[in-house]
Amino acid sequence: QVQLVESGGGSVQAGGSLRLSCVVSGSIFSPFGMGWYRQAPGKQRESVSFITDSRLTYADSVKGRFTISRDNAKNTVSLQMNSLKPEDTAVYYCNVIYLGKNYWGQGTQVTVSS
Repeated sequence: QVQLVESGGGSVQAGGSLRLSCVVSGSIFSPFGMGWYRQAPGKQRESVSFITDSRLTYADSVKGRFTISRDNAKNTVSLQMNSLKPEDTAVYYCNVIYLGKNYWGQGTQVTVSS
């Protein structure tokens, strides 16, 4: 069983910053990919950023503003979000891909007001 627990969401004005964190626990062993998705009301869930031991990707809409990082010793992944825009408002989900299976956190709300 693999569990993901997110923290760090909240409300901020446009131009502000938030940092999301996700702790992964349970029967999981490196290597595995970790990342963040988001889902805005009425829209499909989309990938925001993903990191493996050899690769790092960002959605075009967040490049230059968001930074993903991971701590393998602590099984955590973080997302530093700067210069936030109202269109970044969504529920953000932590994601892990392990042995071909997707695992998800419960989601954390990020609201950016103009």
